[in-house]
Amino acid sequence: MDYNEIEKIRLAKLERIRARGEEAYPNRVGRTHTTAQAIEDYKAATAKGADEHDSGVAVTVGGRIRSIRTMGKSAFAHVEDGAGRLQLYLRSDDVGVEALKNFEADYDLGDFILANGVMVKTKTGEITLKVKSFKMLAKGISPLPAAKEEIVDGVKKVYSAFDNPEARYRERYADLAVNAEVRDIFRTRAKIVSALRRFLDDNDFLEVETPILQPLYGGAAAKPFTTHHNQLHQDLYLRISFELYLKRLLVGGIERVYEIGRDFRNEGVSFKHNPEFTQLEFYCAYADYFEVMTLTENMLAYVADQVLGTRTVTYQGQTLNFNPPWQRMTISEAVAEFAGIDLEQYKTAELLAKAMSVKGIKFDPNAVRGKLIDTLVGEFVEPKLIQPTFLMDYPRDISPLAKSKPGDPSTVERFEVYMAGFELCNAFTELNDPLDQESRFLEMGRDYESDDEDKHPLDEDYLQAMRYGMPPNGGFGMGVDRLTMLLTDKPTIREVILFPHLRSKDAKDDE
Repeated sequence: MDYNEIEKIRLAKLERIRARGEEAYPNRVGRTHTTAQAIEDYKAATAKGADEHDSGVAVTVGGRIRSIRTMGKSAFAHVEDGAGRLQLYLRSDDVGVEALKNFEADYDLGDFILANGVMVKTKTGEITLKVKSFKMLAKGISPLPAAKEEIVDGVKKVYSAFDNPEARYRERYADLAVNAEVRDIFRTRAKIVSALRRFLDDNDFLEVETPILQPLYGGAAAKPFTTHHNQLHQDLYLRISFELYLKRLLVGGIERVYEIGRDFRNEGVSFKHNPEFTQLEFYCAYADYFEVMTLTENMLAYVADQVLGTRTVTYQGQTLNFNPPWQRMTISEAVAEFAGIDLEQYKTAELLAKAMSVKGIKFDPNAVRGKLIDTLVGEFVEPKLIQPTFLMDYPRDISPLAKSKPGDPSTVERFEVYMAGFELCNAFTELNDPLDQESRFLEMGRDYESDDEDKHPLDEDYLQAMRYGMPPNGGFGMGVDRLTMLLTDKPTIREVILFPHLRSKDAKDDE
């Protein structure tokens, strides 16, 4: 590996540390307190009458050095761990003249240090560890990207030295190390997942795990990633959805079931799409899409309560109200209002295509009527739905796993939730008639091109499961990443995925 000049200087410091017989990466640590615990113990002791300038609270803390200030016979530093930040005060009288010189010469920003001493308060009023001894825990060879702080309108702003977001995503480890805000995003994400689990567990759902490698993909309209099992001589697919496996469990008598896990779709990358993403799906026997609507709005209101402490969510300058009940609109109503097209007047794909042509709307000339309607929703309706809204009653020909509305075989009981101008989740009254399901699969085989990602393959094993009898049920799917975007006010999915997919550097350079 090639090293730059700064890295070469740090390597020389590493050699000096080792030449003194010191470990630069020791096996054992011996930390007794986090920085937060050290401060709390100090406050507790002084509250009971201990001298605030010499509390007698002995601690050993470890952390990354975030600042160093030398002053001849003494030095100040700040260390940071997962719990917070603490100032260190090193005096030659306490640590020894030689040790202080070594600290000043060989310790850098970004190094991990272990420090032992007594908690005090400095003349400036900062709670501090007065160090008696210290040692290196991990010498940093590459300097972390610098960060600078400034006060803007009375608020402290921290700016990373990363010049562009892509650099941050490529080196997320460095991004996390220098940007506390980024660490907070992923703490919030963990709280979101925990709250979702808690809500579903409290509502008697059972969490399960279903196969990631599947002999046949299904449950969503997406192109899969394909792989091959050498010993079995069998092509397999990374799952695009949990749906068909979770509904098999309904057949088996597990009436309320959910899974939170990874799905994989070989599709484009955008502000709301990543090839690998986290999905929540649940299925509830004896429920329909109206009952799932109630579960959905209650669940997301609960998550907002648990994570943010409020149901008023600010996203990209827009104020969203998560308090139920949410607005409900049919697709026909929404397309009429926002696109100016009355779908009832255009019952075939040909007629709808002509109406869209008159308005200058671009569309796939080979598309079925449902896909044309979906185009209208994406272009005209989706950007207008800011407050949480249930968009209901989708075309049958793009919803092969949903049950038709009574008296209207061309429309199914399906909804999607939109808010802040994008789709958050998708749900059905699930089709449980095996004969109807088989005919839907066969229809798609006739009506869709072989390479159309919306085409669902015919899954004989799933049909066999249905033939044993599947209870009526409602199902739900939601991207956890998109929900995290909303609750952390981030405009792109890459900000809420620890390691988002990026084009290789070589490929980018070739463009």
